[in-house]
Amino acid sequence: MTKKLLIVESVTKAKSMQKYLGSDFQVLASYGHVRDLVPKNGAVDPDNDFAMKYQIVAKNSKHVDAIVAAAKEAENIYLATDPDREGEAISWHLWEILKSKRGLKNIHPQRIVFHEVTKKAVQEAIQNPRELDFNLVDAQQARRALDYLVGFNLSPLLWKKIRRGLSAGRVQSPALRLICERENEIRAFESQEYWSVHMDSHKGRQKFSAKLTHWLGNKLEQFSLPDKASQAEILKGLEGEKAVVADVVKKKATRKPVAPYTTSTMQQDAVRKLGMTTDRTMRTAQQLFEGIDVGQGAVGLITYMRTDSVSLSEDAITELRHYIENKIGADFLPKEARAYKTKSKNAQEAHEAIRPTSVYRTPESVKPFLSNDQFKLYQMIWQRTVACQMVDAKFDATTVDIHVGQGVFRVTGQVLAFAGFLNVYQEGQDEDDEDENNKKLPDLKLGDEVPVDKLYGEQHFTQPPPRFNEATLVKALEDFGIGRPSTYASIIKTLKDREYVTVDQRRFMPTDTGDIVNKFLTEHFEQYVDYDFTAKLEDSLDEIASGKRKWIPVMDKFWKGFHKQVVEKEGIERAKITTEELEEICPKCGNHKLQIKFGKRGRFIACSGYPDCDYTRNVNETAEDAAKELDEPTIVEGRECPKCSGQLVYKKGRYGKFIGCANYPKCKHIEPLEKPKETGVACPKCGKGQLIERKSRYGKLFYSCNTYPDCDYAVWNPPIAETCPKCQWPVLTIKITKRRGTEKVCPQKECGWSEQIEPPAPKE
Repeated sequence: MTKKLLIVESVTKAKSMQKYLGSDFQVLASYGHVRDLVPKNGAVDPDNDFAMKYQIVAKNSKHVDAIVAAAKEAENIYLATDPDREGEAISWHLWEILKSKRGLKNIHPQRIVFHEVTKKAVQEAIQNPRELDFNLVDAQQARRALDYLVGFNLSPLLWKKIRRGLSAGRVQSPALRLICERENEIRAFESQEYWSVHMDSHKGRQKFSAKLTHWLGNKLEQFSLPDKASQAEILKGLEGEKAVVADVVKKKATRKPVAPYTTSTMQQDAVRKLGMTTDRTMRTAQQLFEGIDVGQGAVGLITYMRTDSVSLSEDAITELRHYIENKIGADFLPKEARAYKTKSKNAQEAHEAIRPTSVYRTPESVKPFLSNDQFKLYQMIWQRTVACQMVDAKFDATTVDIHVGQGVFRVTGQVLAFAGFLNVYQEGQDEDDEDENNKKLPDLKLGDEVPVDKLYGEQHFTQPPPRFNEATLVKALEDFGIGRPSTYASIIKTLKDREYVTVDQRRFMPTDTGDIVNKFLTEHFEQYVDYDFTAKLEDSLDEIASGKRKWIPVMDKFWKGFHKQVVEKEGIERAKITTEELEEICPKCGNHKLQIKFGKRGRFIACSGYPDCDYTRNVNETAEDAAKELDEPTIVEGRECPKCSGQLVYKKGRYGKFIGCANYPKCKHIEPLEKPKETGVACPKCGKGQLIERKSRYGKLFYSCNTYPDCDYAVWNPPIAETCPKCQWPVLTIKITKRRGTEKVCPQKECGWSEQIEPPAPKE
């Protein structure tokens, strides 16, 4: 009998499903997208109802050929790509390709969807096929067309007005604006001094510290004590006074568990708790969804990981409650199942939250079969899912006021009375979040006199808002409605890849390039990087997906205004975008004002009289410092130029000091101040050179082949000449993080092997 053909996106999922469906089915993978827009102007035609020209993705053409060949022999064809807009569009592309082939013009594939790769879910999906949802296809078409039109019209404009190789995007540009605006807030921030007064005391062996909240009957606000003198006056007034407990308020407090994971909250927690980037999180989640052999064949461990729903199926809730009652304890099971509502107004409630496909596959039971990343992410998802159906955590909260002379000191504490859901899961916090109320207090009673061990003031300064990390940026994108959960990781990756941002201590800082691009877009295309506009456009795409709107009118409305603005901005002079006038007169020629200019390597200060005057200096360098460099250059003793035998001298450029030839510009020989540090590790790519230590343009160390540009192999972490035990790559790297300590790591991303050498340092 002719086999039934089922088409999925990934080969991993294909292997899992072949096992569930047996020999009657042939399961093939499309290996992701099968068609994409032709990568040139005209691929989307606004004058012809936004007709789109597609071509088969070259790297997947052989997989498409295999699908076509199998389709000609199949009696039934099932399209089982992912259950979202993108998956629906891939199914539609497959259908269009098959219809274009001889002998397949009249085929009618059936669409099936499932949100977990388990035998039950797959077999139920086969029994309940449906038609293609063209509303979802249209929404994805509109998204792709919008991104194409923005990219192919704004990017060339950036090339002309700033420099080649830049890009702008419908959602990446508002995300860049968020980062740049936060940086501008930090630069403009003026720190303000203030003081607080504290008392250290104890009862029995238990110490505690209280803070002065009232003085002379007045409540102290943040800036009530603006300087050292004001707090010193209070300390003087408190000298020799007794400390007496004047008020003790005890109350019961509860904390409810949070909803199960959506894509966004999973990404945020993975950043906070696991130190994983959003991109790495989504790749790991994809592996857990598609199926892993845990001893009894491949099985999907989690439900579909691109979702903004927080609901759980009845079957899942039943299994969770059974597990909690029997494995954790009846005291931890609420009388009724908990239900959660999504905050996203356009959430796809047909989806479920991200959860384990079976709670009985505990993290410890599957750990031997998972990589380090897979285990940590699965454990986090499992714990949060179980916790969401458990009882509240209960606390005994205490607030104590202590009178000392004319002052009132307050101390608060909280003691966990019943763990509830905290027995399984503790919610992650941002680094900037602090909880001062979890201190354990001694048993203080009304009228108790406590010793004054120490009275002291503490100096504080107001802090600027923190830079975004990946978790807080994802939260901001979600709050503003920029992009959708499935796009957050790619937005962040694009900003890094384009070098619009750099990452310092896991915080995003805009580069000079990012600043200039953002300045250009916000000044000349403000509407299209406006947060509300971007969010409303996403809402329009959601309405197309739900059938409330048609995609061509949405596209037409966007295109008319956008195209008109692009044409208008063609006449802008490049200098107006990349140059900023300063009031300072050039110290070299004394005739022209200085300017901040933008070149290939970022911003620098130069004389506006160029080329008559060639004065330049670093943006962060003062005129006095630069003047020193105009003096006679320092000679490098005992060295001559290897090219022209001239004298070598110490020079200073935009990126610090270096050695150059005194005969410049006739001879352009230069070399670094210090020879690159050799690692002794042979280059694993070319086998000819060795890896040496270098510095990036932003001062970050990396290790690359010394035969560059002939070989471009490079890694960020220090390399060692050891072979990876998993993929046999001839080089490993040493990676040090606060969370995981020192590890040996395979630099091949697709491998993922790591081994801990030293545990992380204990917290102080």
